Amino acid sequence: MLLHTDHWNAVFAGLQATTVAPLQRILHATACTVLDLKLDDHVTPALQELHWLRITERIQYKLCLLVHKVFFGHAPDYIASLLTSASNIPSRSSLRSSSNCDLVVPRTSRKIGDRAFSVAAPHAWNWLPTNLKLLSSTASFKKQEVKVI
Repeated sequence: MLLHTDHWNAVFAGLQATTVAPLQRILHATACTVLDLKLDDHVTPALQELHWLRITERIQYKLCLLVHKVFFGHAPDYIASLLTSASNIPSRSSLRSSSNCDLVVPRTSRKIGDRAFSVAAPHAWNWLPTNLKLLSSTASFKKQEVKVI
């Protein structure tokens, strides 16, 4: 199940909680099956033991991983063309966002536009700490933990 959802993270970005909830229930049921838990056992410790992220966290992680691959030339050009670095815009080149490896988040007029990869990925990426964005190794990037505030 996890493998199949990974291919659709850009589509899942920004979905309402009621839409993501069934996927989260599948993840919980899978964790319970893998660890042979009882129905009344808490699932959060099981997810931590298995090193599994919640569905919403996994979507954000996969978006950021794809952006990281774009920055270091390991992603297809058609994906890279959807992202604009703040440092590439002359009016923003002197701003802190330029030195933080931030991306431009395009403005949208509709809620559904916020779900587009070109909006959701920069939004997720810009939330990351700068030291994480600057890691040149994808393996190092994958191993980092980010505390959710």
